[in-house]
Order: sequence, then structure tokens, then C-alpha cells
Amino acid sequence: MSDIYDQIEALKGREDATILAHYYQDGAIQEIADFTGDSLKLARAATQVATKTIVFCGVHFMAETAKMLNPEKRVLLPDLQAGCSLADSCPAPALRRMQERLRAEGRTFQTVTYINSTAAVKALSDWVVTSGNAREIIDRVPRDQEVLFVPDRHLGSYLSEVTGRPMILWEGACMVHEVFSVNDLLRAKRRLPAALTIAHPECPANVREHSDFVGGTEAMLRYVEKVSEPTDFLVATEANMLWQLQHAVPRHRYHPVPGITCACNICPHMARNTLEKLRDCLEKGEPEIVWRPHFAQAREVVERSLIR
Repeated sequence: MSDIYDQIEALKGREDATILAHYYQDGAIQEIADFTGDSLKLARAATQVATKTIVFCGVHFMAETAKMLNPEKRVLLPDLQAGCSLADSCPAPALRRMQERLRAEGRTFQTVTYINSTAAVKALSDWVVTSGNAREIIDRVPRDQEVLFVPDRHLGSYLSEVTGRPMILWEGACMVHEVFSVNDLLRAKRRLPAALTIAHPECPANVREHSDFVGGTEAMLRYVEKVSEPTDFLVATEANMLWQLQHAVPRHRYHPVPGITCACNICPHMARNTLEKLRDCLEKGEPEIVWRPHFAQAREVVERSLIR
């Protein structure tokens, strides 16, 4: 393991590169990254990178966002096939058709889009949000306009609950968070009756209802940090988040909430990135995210929503 770490560090220097890694990456990748975070934190970190190359260890839409915020930099993604079920569920032409239909019905609305979406969808949006800033952004939408929230129906229903705003919801869901089993969660709570349950708002409502805290990954970190006594936490999000929790706040014990088909939920897209692929993309300078014309409009929306 030390050999590949040494190779990556040497290539970082040679290529003048900075590594950004999402909390859902394998712990070995998070350990070598220059910045780790959720989508909001990493989007903001991307604007502060001084090197000429960014290697984004995450999924495709995240690397796209880094490129649109840094058009002059080279942005690499270790595996170009690292996609996202949410982004795939909402193609830009389908969203455009829905917007046109709603306008034809005489409805006034603003489109609020979760960052787990393609750049083409972001370009059709009024706002782009993460789980960390969605509530704040929705409060900016005038009360006399409806909210069209895409593409995650579970996050949208959660935001509708906490803001009191009715929403038009796109029928998308995260393949990782949707398979959490409430029955297995209740079984785990019986096994660890003193444990606190923390859940990502992408989880279905029945999982959120049995949780002590609901929030994005950065909010989870802040929540467990505030608990002073060593505590057991049941964690309902992508399983690699447990590495970050244990690394950041080691006094607690963290347990993955079981899913329908597995003991812990790993995003298969995030898992496509490996240390070997990270090394190889630095060595070869590819796969690279190239600039597309619609990135300019998407960039304006992202900057207004997340950066300013």
C-alpha cells in the first residue's frame, strides 16, 4: 500500500495536481486526498485550488461541477463510468418537457435541482442545491411560486416537510439510500437500544421517521461531534461515511444500517474509483472532463446557488 501512495504523491507533484475526494470514497482514497467533503464543501474547495490539475475522486456530475467552476484547469476523473442513479433518472430533454407542460398549464414555478444531476439539467434550473444548503435556497423561492424539485423525491419530500412548501417532485431516487430497510433498522435499534440513529435525507420517509437526526454528511459530522459521551450510532447513508466519522470523531462507535440486500450499502459508482485508477489517471492525464457549451449556463446557476 505504501508503494502506491508514494507513486501517487510523486505524480501529484509532477502533474501539479490536487486530489478532492467525496466522503463516499473508500477510506484509502480519503486518506490520501488533499480535500474531503460532501458535494457542497467540495464544490467550494474546487474554487480555491491553486494547482493546474484537479483529480476528482467522486462521480461524474461532481467532476463536471469542478470543471465548470474551473474552465481553465484540467479536471480528471479516475473512472469515467462512475455515474449516479439520480443523475441518470433525470435526462435534460425530459425535464425540459415537464417544464414546458407546467408552463402551458399556467403554473408559475422555480426549478430547484439537487446537485446530483448532469450539467445539462443544471443549465435548465433556477437553483442548484446540496443536502447541506437546500433549506436555505428553498426559502429564497418566492411564496407565490411553486417549487419543482428534481431529481430526488425522498429529499424533496423531506424538504417539503421541514419548509412547509408544497413541491412538484420528480420521480428519482438514490439507488443506495432507497434500499435501506426500516425493518432491519428497527432490528438494529433493538440490538443497540441506546444507540442514536442518523440518516441522510435521501432515505425514504419510513427510515427518516425512526431516526434521531436527519441531515447531510457534513451535518452528520457536526451532530456526532456535539455528543460528548462515547455513543453508538446507527448510520443510514453510504457505508464509506463510517470511515470519515470514525476518523473525525473516534470516541464513538458507528454501525451501518442494514439494507434490503446487504449488510451495508456501498455505491457501486463511487466504488469504481480505486487507488490504482487514481494513480493511472495522474500518469496518463485521462480520463479528462472536457468543457461543453452548456457548462457556462450551468456555472452561473451553481455559482449563484453554492458559491456566492
